[in-house]
Amino acid sequence: MRVATFNILHGRSPLDDRVDVERYAGAITSLDADVLALQEVDRNQHRSKHADLTAVAADAMGADHHEFVAAISGTPGAIWSAATGDAQPDDAAYGVALLSRHPVVGWRTMRLPPVPIRVPLRFPGQLRPEWVRDEPRVAVVAEIDAPGGRISAVGTHLSYLPWWNGLQLRRLLHGLGRMRTPWLLLGDLNMEPPRAERLTGLRELVTGPTFPHLRPDAQIDHVLGSDDLRATGGPVELPMSDHRALVADLV
Repeated sequence: MRVATFNILHGRSPLDDRVDVERYAGAITSLDADVLALQEVDRNQHRSKHADLTAVAADAMGADHHEFVAAISGTPGAIWSAATGDAQPDDAAYGVALLSRHPVVGWRTMRLPPVPIRVPLRFPGQLRPEWVRDEPRVAVVAEIDAPGGRISAVGTHLSYLPWWNGLQLRRLLHGLGRMRTPWLLLGDLNMEPPRAERLTGLRELVTGPTFPHLRPDAQIDHVLGSDDLRATGGPVELPMSDHRALVADLV
């Protein structure tokens, strides 16, 4: 079974600064994933041609089972509010998605709150910090009837604030409780592998730099698994996003 995670940058390519829905669909098809976690997913946003990017991905990979979970309602970078789960299917939203070709017997969602106030953050190459507003984060959990037996997959996208994403990860693990099946944690955790392994107690099933897209020098995207899972694979360059996808073939 092939699993993958991909921060899609709402379908945009830094090469031409455009969202091409057909190019996005082709990239998803080329991954040939059985289970796919997506981050920075738009639904009905002007910048991504008002497309439902989860539905586009589901059609491209042949996934009958999929779930989009909004982290924010409204328009990123403009007027938005924390999503509550009560939005209508055609409301503008932005969040994460999890898709599976294999039957999903149960879904769960978890909400991971942001830092409640603006905080200073110094970006690389800047002398002075900027005051930033953190976004709420979410996680989606699927219990999957896979060919090798039941497995759980968790997809998420954590804060870029290094002291807060660890707290979010601990809250996520606490909310998951004891997992009764082999399980995977997929997504953009905004941290490097040693810290992700230490905080979760899971193993990196595949490794390799995923960010930035053209000359990656850091791995902030992860396929982490419980001790009973093994995999081969690594990063995959695609003609879109500022991240590379991370693909793992479970063996």
